Amino acid sequence: MRNRTTSGRPSIRKFYATASVAAITVALAGPGAAWAQTADPAPKTDDTVEAIVVTGIRAGIQNSINIKKNETSIVEAVSAEDIGKLPDVSIAESIARLPGLAAQRVNGRAQVISIRGLAPDFTTTLLNGRQQASSGDNRAVEFDQYPSELLSSVVIYKTPDAQVSGMGLSGTADLRTVRPLTYGKRALAVNIRGEKTQGKSLNDDASNWGGRYSASYINQFADGTFGVALGYAHLDSPSQVKHYKAYGYEAFPGDSTTPDSADGALMLNGQEVFATSRNNKRDAVIGIFEYQPNDKIHSTLDLYYSTFKQKETTRGAQWFSNPFADSATFTGVTTEDLGGSKFAAGGTLNHGVPQLRNDYNTRMDQLFSAGLNNEFQLSEKTRLVADLSYSSNKRKEQIMETYAGYGRGVGGVTGATPDVGRTYDTIGFKVADDGFSQYDEGLNYADASKVTLGDRAPWGGWGHDGSIRFPHVKEDVKAVDIRLEHEMDGFVTQLSAGVNYTKRDKGKTVSDNDLFLKNGRQQVYVDAADLVDPTKLGFAGFGGVLSVKIGDVWRKYYNWAPILDANYYDKNWDITEEVTTFFGRANFQAGDLRGNLGVQVVKQSQESSGVVINGLASGQPIVPTKINAKDSYTDVLPSLNLIYDLGGGHRLRFALSKTMARPRMDDMRANVTPGFNSLVCSSQPCGPGTTVNPWSASGGNPHLRPWEAKAADVAYEWYVSPATYLSVAGFYKKLDTYIYQQTGRFDFTGIPIPVGASIPAGTTINPMGQMTLPANGNGGTVKGLEFSGAVEFGQFVDLLKGFGLQGSLSLTKSNLNPTTSTDPKAKVRIPGLSGTVYNITGYYERGGFQARISQRYRSAFKGEVVQLYATRGFTEILADKQVDAQIGYTFEEGPMKNLGVLLQVNNLTNSPYRTRLGLDAGGTQTSNGATLPETYEKYGRQFLFGVNYRF
Repeated sequence: MRNRTTSGRPSIRKFYATASVAAITVALAGPGAAWAQTADPAPKTDDTVEAIVVTGIRAGIQNSINIKKNETSIVEAVSAEDIGKLPDVSIAESIARLPGLAAQRVNGRAQVISIRGLAPDFTTTLLNGRQQASSGDNRAVEFDQYPSELLSSVVIYKTPDAQVSGMGLSGTADLRTVRPLTYGKRALAVNIRGEKTQGKSLNDDASNWGGRYSASYINQFADGTFGVALGYAHLDSPSQVKHYKAYGYEAFPGDSTTPDSADGALMLNGQEVFATSRNNKRDAVIGIFEYQPNDKIHSTLDLYYSTFKQKETTRGAQWFSNPFADSATFTGVTTEDLGGSKFAAGGTLNHGVPQLRNDYNTRMDQLFSAGLNNEFQLSEKTRLVADLSYSSNKRKEQIMETYAGYGRGVGGVTGATPDVGRTYDTIGFKVADDGFSQYDEGLNYADASKVTLGDRAPWGGWGHDGSIRFPHVKEDVKAVDIRLEHEMDGFVTQLSAGVNYTKRDKGKTVSDNDLFLKNGRQQVYVDAADLVDPTKLGFAGFGGVLSVKIGDVWRKYYNWAPILDANYYDKNWDITEEVTTFFGRANFQAGDLRGNLGVQVVKQSQESSGVVINGLASGQPIVPTKINAKDSYTDVLPSLNLIYDLGGGHRLRFALSKTMARPRMDDMRANVTPGFNSLVCSSQPCGPGTTVNPWSASGGNPHLRPWEAKAADVAYEWYVSPATYLSVAGFYKKLDTYIYQQTGRFDFTGIPIPVGASIPAGTTINPMGQMTLPANGNGGTVKGLEFSGAVEFGQFVDLLKGFGLQGSLSLTKSNLNPTTSTDPKAKVRIPGLSGTVYNITGYYERGGFQARISQRYRSAFKGEVVQLYATRGFTEILADKQVDAQIGYTFEEGPMKNLGVLLQVNNLTNSPYRTRLGLDAGGTQTSNGATLPETYEKYGRQFLFGVNYRF
């Protein structure tokens, strides 16, 4: 909650009122702005953090170090200057540089964060201490909805505080905004920045130019009793994606490949090459109104609203390359050794049929957050705090894909006419193990007189000429938090107790629809007015492809019809949660030892709404039946945080706690999708007096309990100077339970048997069957070491004044194996765990000149991504290394005083995004068990140049 205080560390209030003023101003001024703020130094005592007024990069580092130093919990922090000096699309890139944190890139941008090797599902995100609604399918907040320009700091709690409800199992991210009365002065600042992606736009109808600007205003009125902080930030950011994906690998029959030396080689059986242009627009406003007429009443109203709009155009080609599609053959195949296996590295595909894609996706998110905090000083030592909050997030998407190909036939592709309009091509190929595979096609797929719209898939086609889906997500979070605090003398310095009530409502719907060409699916040429210049796929050796303004004209060419299959019903659900947390905390201090001991009693109630559909059979209509399921339970979460001051800037920290994270929302869905084995009598005895077991199902589990863990943390910290420190920390988490896919029993009584089921008369059908569902299973451990530090070289060597270095290294291991398999080769990794994560930043700042270069790295991990039909799934994401750099200059005197200029390059090394097939020993692997290439993407460098000015 806002203004949390701990007796025994009275320096925190003084710190926020002095040393951090400069950084808070920078945050509201917008990225890149930096100026000195002066304040009367606080009296220096043993309990006081000395206020040292600095500017620029060092100010941000010092403020972050002070936050880390003064919190009772083990935390990491990034201050306003850190964020302001690296003006990312979101704060994710900034906090991803903190020790123990790692970002996952989504479409080229850091979007979700893993803390200490655990997936984003284990992390809670707060805004000024309040839980936030998410536009994602689950609980993890997408950080690109929060502009860095409007935040003063981000604090990552690695150990819990009993006074804060809803903290995560791996950690908690608290996004904080400025307090205008604490700031104490009038300020007005603006910044403007242009943005460009590397090279030309990949699609002719998209721009690779953008920009962003922001304005902030802070003032105080009524003799300093009423304060206002207002901010606005606009983002218009383009991005480009060069995309390649392999569908799989297998050894084909020898008569399909030549020469004979290629027999038995692993060959690519399908691929896609796409060029995507994306535009992200975000408008965000923030309003903070603070009122303190006297020492007994203090009220703060926080308001935040943002809209995030995305438009995405994708064009390219995809095709199968295996003899089971179109009787394809391969000639001139060259091979090489890959992981002990013979691998087809190149050759020529004969009888290939590329299917062209023109896709258009849109997304709009709306986030609103409001919080009212009232503090009442009941007596000299007793305070009552009441906090009301509301957060709402809505997401609306359109996901559309359309098909086209070379040639034109009469009528659509069907099982009876599988080759309508399908023209065979000869395509040379060279498969890359790490990079874009290269292709040399024989036909001109950019020729508008030859290419027509329509399905060209093998095996009689996909049964449609495209699809359009509309995922919608809505979440509301309402909360009230009341606590009473009482200051005391002696060993116990403060007692606090309270209650928090939080209600969360979340629903997801996905409307799936097929697109069919008009006039009986007749393949059709595209009118010239509906075309743009062909999209070139030269990065993969492929030529141009016909490019249609499909987002504008799809209704002209297509009819659409809903897809009401089992997948549709399984993706629609509603969940309500009510969580009541009773908490108490005692702060204590004895000499150089201080800390707190607390406990939370968490009462949880959950209700899930979904459907059970009838048994499936070909041609049988699906009949959904609505179901509701409820559950409730209570958890007790104790916590202890200790700090021992060794003197000379040395200190030890120790923490014990029990933490939890509530289950994923989509795992809690009540939906059940049954299956009925109509051929059960071919494997089981049937007839009078016999019983068969044909039923099975898959779905969610509305009775899931949270992930729970017992944790121990220890840390050594040495604070050498305001901008120099060293920290070594270790953590150990014992997860009592982990949620993963398991098999349970389900009663299918009342579900109709599929029409046409071949079950002989007199045979008893057992209504009980197996159901695959997420369930609480065995846990395990996650443990790690974290090394972090910062050094200001000028304090040791005069010649190095202005130079500094900041960095961290995290090493994490886990023995969690979320599977019921007893096969030692079937080990399953947990999502989000990178064994090695490091970050390093070098900087120079002196005389108004600033320069910085940063690199962050995370090793390979299992990540969650969007897959077919707008569903979520996991893949292996390879090691990722990101480098960002910037230079800037701020005029410190003269007529241009307070004017700053900035040049920044993100993704300086154009680092690729790579995934591999064979996750968790699934799919084809090499002889030595190595995985094979799947996705390879490049996004290009991002250039930004701008100015900022403070009035």
